[in-house]
Amino acid sequence: MSRQDSQPLAISNGYALLSDRVMARISGPGADKFVQGQFTQHVDEVTHNQSLRAAACTHKGRAYCLTRLVRDGDDLLMDFDAAQAEASIAHLKKYLMLFRGTTMETLPDNRIIGLLGEASAISVAGEGARSLTEPGQALKAGDSHLIRIENTADNIARYEWWQSTGELPVPDDIAELPLEQWLASSISAGVPWLTEASREAYVPQMLNLQHLQGVHFKKGCYTGQEVIARMHFLGQLKKSLYRLSFNNTQQAPAVGTKLLAGDKAVGEVVNALMTGEQEGEMLAVIRHDASTKRLSLDGLAEARIKLEQLPYAVPEQQPSDT
Repeated sequence: MSRQDSQPLAISNGYALLSDRVMARISGPGADKFVQGQFTQHVDEVTHNQSLRAAACTHKGRAYCLTRLVRDGDDLLMDFDAAQAEASIAHLKKYLMLFRGTTMETLPDNRIIGLLGEASAISVAGEGARSLTEPGQALKAGDSHLIRIENTADNIARYEWWQSTGELPVPDDIAELPLEQWLASSISAGVPWLTEASREAYVPQMLNLQHLQGVHFKKGCYTGQEVIARMHFLGQLKKSLYRLSFNNTQQAPAVGTKLLAGDKAVGEVVNALMTGEQEGEMLAVIRHDASTKRLSLDGLAEARIKLEQLPYAVPEQQPSDT
């Protein structure tokens, strides 16, 4: 994704329609058991007051879907990347067939809106929005759900507003922002998303999902669990997600672009976005033992790269004492 003008993508209040996401509903007597067997999150911890991230993985532990789980009455809501929703849902329905009377259907009339700034959240949900102080906390507002998610690196509060059919429009006092503004805030917050190029490329821990309320290591068996648990409990995670800035280039690196230390590939771009004239930010999975080396982008030798601080701790990235 590129940005042609020089206006920076830094703003503290506003909303963006997340047109890149599709909402789905899982209903029926087997909804919780189905989700428990296919996703990395413990479904019992998804309540009316708490919404959590999760991944669905292959048997080899590679994530093909990153989602959020929202409790809505007796049902569960989740979101999918619009470009991959059909393939992901078709794959999940192979397992859903085992649960008689349980369905998973997309909700084309529902929408998810991203909110930047506490003032925006108060405008849509009232003073109750102030009670949402930590990622994952949720508030029912009419027929919709307001969810506090991770702050940006500049400590700007972020929320998701999951709206159902017939929801009231966004208040006039909130400025509408382009989708890329929201995606820039996600990169700043250290929250990745999958594309067709990165689908099934990473074990969830490589994307820092365990630090984003997305992996429960003490739940029972689920697809891919053996690989994910072994990597966690045996300390086998050798690479993970880093936040970096780049400049001196007219274009953001494509997903999958190699990061090089000298002439050796030590990582690859997961998400990247131009945030101003000849500058941008990206998330990349990089080997821990190469993160302090001088890095360059394959095919963009002129670009200068700088490692930036993630707004949450990743202990695995710290040097070992041994």
